[in-house]
Amino acid sequence: MSKYQIVFQPSGRRGEVEEGATILQAAQSLGVGIEAACGGAMVCGKCKIIPEFGNFDKLDLSSTKEHISPLSTVEEKILTAEEIHKGVRLACCVHIKGDLVVSVPKKSQSAKQVVLEAGSSRQIAIKPAVKSYFLRLTPPTLEDPMDDQQRLLRALYESTGLGDITLDYTVLCNLSQVLRENNWEVTVTVREDKQEIVRVRGGDYSRKLGIAIDIGTTTLAAYLCDLDTGELLQKASRMNSQIGYGEDILSRVSYATSNPDGLQTLHDIIINDVNELATELTAGIGGTPEDVDEMVLVYNTVMHHLALKLYPGYVGRSPFAPVAAHALDIKARDLGININPAGWVHSLPIEAGFVGADNMAVVIAEEPYNSDKIKLIIDIGTNGEIDLGNRDRLLCTSCATGPALEGAQIKFGMRAAPGAIEGVKIDKETLEPSYKVIGNDTWYPELEVTGALGICGSGIIDVFAALYEAGIVGKSGRINNKLDTPRIRRDENGKWEYVLAYAKETGIGQDIVVTQADIRAIQLAKGAIYVGAEYLLNKYGIDHVDEVILAGAFGSYINKRSALVMGMFPDCDLDNIHAVGNAAGDGARIALLNIDKRHEADEIARKVEFVETAAEPDFQEHFMEAIAIPHAKARFHHVTKQ
Repeated sequence: MSKYQIVFQPSGRRGEVEEGATILQAAQSLGVGIEAACGGAMVCGKCKIIPEFGNFDKLDLSSTKEHISPLSTVEEKILTAEEIHKGVRLACCVHIKGDLVVSVPKKSQSAKQVVLEAGSSRQIAIKPAVKSYFLRLTPPTLEDPMDDQQRLLRALYESTGLGDITLDYTVLCNLSQVLRENNWEVTVTVREDKQEIVRVRGGDYSRKLGIAIDIGTTTLAAYLCDLDTGELLQKASRMNSQIGYGEDILSRVSYATSNPDGLQTLHDIIINDVNELATELTAGIGGTPEDVDEMVLVYNTVMHHLALKLYPGYVGRSPFAPVAAHALDIKARDLGININPAGWVHSLPIEAGFVGADNMAVVIAEEPYNSDKIKLIIDIGTNGEIDLGNRDRLLCTSCATGPALEGAQIKFGMRAAPGAIEGVKIDKETLEPSYKVIGNDTWYPELEVTGALGICGSGIIDVFAALYEAGIVGKSGRINNKLDTPRIRRDENGKWEYVLAYAKETGIGQDIVVTQADIRAIQLAKGAIYVGAEYLLNKYGIDHVDEVILAGAFGSYINKRSALVMGMFPDCDLDNIHAVGNAAGDGARIALLNIDKRHEADEIARKVEFVETAAEPDFQEHFMEAIAIPHAKARFHHVTKQ
């Protein structure tokens, strides 16, 4: 019987399944959590999934309608006409007939993804882009028949001194009714730098709301704030629904440019994610998205283009020129974002190439340009972004780490969710592991049955460093097959692997192993980060840094000692290595609450020196040195000391 490749998103799990198996059976065999209250009896309707169709170059497969069974009578009864139109299917009813990419919507995921929303505690000076003023207008008379627009503007000028102000068209449409229904007493919300009224509301309504969103390749983190006080009212997160169209940014570029309506499709997906987050956030305080007057978005360069529906084709090829690098202000309604239609969406500037607005958000949050210390800031994600410098000089670069560090290229890799192995230790004498899974504080072997489903990013870094320190993996990355332990064995293809968890311990009924290919994938990813940082140090003319800052979800969860042991970044005292959480989300909130920081971001973005490491003539030589563990030549005194 034939076997086919199936990839589940957003978990990133991939595996081989036999022809004729249902998508639910495939998910269960691969440890992908899909809600199925009836156990696959085709009655509960909980296992809703969306098969994705197209050529997925980075996944090296083509997923077509012919690769699944047609809509069944059971699905016709359970699914709504709208769901069927959107391509929703029931995993228990769909039989696999070829290679397939499947998206599992948030509501159907039984293993909820862990998304980092929290950043650091920061003091933010409040100076929002929008301000509100309560006005009492004099009603028109035969002696004073001035039109409503001019009457409002006159009252605003007399009360505040603001002149040359216009009204957004959507505000003008309802102006007459709002004025008269509220006895000519209204609150006017003004975007002063645009000299525009974006809302007229009845009565004395001073509260103004804003939303900041960090749109990552893999996840989104959103924050609802009171624009007057700066208070964080609500926060929410979700997986990026675009992930069904590619794990990394180049996959998204390929899909957007090579498929009819590809750009429109990816744009609509991310805007839908934004709107759902806005609904969730405002519902938490008893409101609606239309109550929000201002939004700030940060993202990498490709996500910037897809969210704003800018053609991304030339970002993905040398010389990697974006459509627009400076900060942008766009009407919410023009993007299809369902906040106040007159409200503005601010996009922070792109620094250069693949160093996007999210990195600029990290920079204004950490402010290395105001520091005497030389800081190395690493935002580790699907695309790594690195900054180095202080008040004298600031350099940046990007590195294509790929999704390996998030588990996508690892045999049993998965994203952070309950059941993922997140911490690993290996005894240097017995070579036996101990590990911890998300959702349980007890480590194996004290906990005999862990229910492990796979390994997430922090666990991948831990096991990589532990294998090296135990001598199971050498400096070159090769598994030492001479060691006397049953955990080192050959796989079905004769390749060496290390057994981290035996089937009886896991929740998938399979041994969870670390393969030679896994180790190589991590070497490539960590080497990319190291060599990027190394070039920045060389360009700056220094051989060490005062402080290493790890930003983003990945940087917050990994063991900084393990990361240093494996050589992810240049040597540094462990006491000077700090994780700062979602600094990009913090920077987005800062820009939302303080318009001066937006101007500062645009100014700093134009001053940062971008280093294109891949264009350096000796890049391959440095990269190969960085692949070694921890490095072929560089010394790691702080690791040796321990």
